[in-house]
Amino acid sequence: MTERLRGSLVLVTGASAGIGAATARAFASSGARLLLAARRLERIESLAADLRDAHGTEVHCRGLDVRDRPDVEAWVGELDAAGLVPDILVNNAGLSRGLDPIHQGRVEDWDEMIDTNVKGLLYVSRAVLPHMVSRGSGHVIHVGSIAGDTVYPGGNVYNATKFAVKALTEGMNLDMAGTPIRISSVDPGLVETEFSEVRFHGDTERARAVYQGYTPLSADDVAEVIRYVAAAPPHVNLFRTIVYPTDQRNPYVLHRRDPGS
Repeated sequence: MTERLRGSLVLVTGASAGIGAATARAFASSGARLLLAARRLERIESLAADLRDAHGTEVHCRGLDVRDRPDVEAWVGELDAAGLVPDILVNNAGLSRGLDPIHQGRVEDWDEMIDTNVKGLLYVSRAVLPHMVSRGSGHVIHVGSIAGDTVYPGGNVYNATKFAVKALTEGMNLDMAGTPIRISSVDPGLVETEFSEVRFHGDTERARAVYQGYTPLSADDVAEVIRYVAAAPPHVNLFRTIVYPTDQRNPYVLHRRDPGS
């Protein structure tokens, strides 16, 4: 099925690490061409070099903060002028900050999450979708979260942003009715990436503890699902795909094994 991806052009935001970098690797191994965007340009350039060496992949890199609407619009304009409008857009850029109760939360953390997870996704989608509609083909895949289904203690604003992603997935899907454009989301549970380290502002000990005692998803696991969703036949839209590690059954039910067992 992934043969359908050969030669397609895939734009991945937040591609410098975690699910974004794994998604780039998955698409490259299927013969896709890549547009990689992230704030950490040196990281995606290093990734691009590896993918060119391993697969002969055509890769274009752009240092980009999805919160910067003028820069997002300028870049997509450049892509259009160069004939590089993506066939597939993976809106992966996102983050969480803190687990504080709402009355103790840091407003700057709230702003960063809302601006990245919601507004950034909107800015990129708004810039790319008109070109897809005009061309008559395209697929937008959001990386959501089970946090968009169930609120957990301390999640408050992060949960709100992922509920928004779920709503935008549904709304955009309706807006694309009558076109061939597919809108999908892949919504993972616990994935061991830099996510918790970012959430805890670099506290690696606290972040490491999140993933102890069970087997979490890996970034590669989620990337494989994203690739599967993208490779479905054009008449098939895997609209919303929820992915849990087997040890997790919902945000509250997680089987942690005794460290001594």
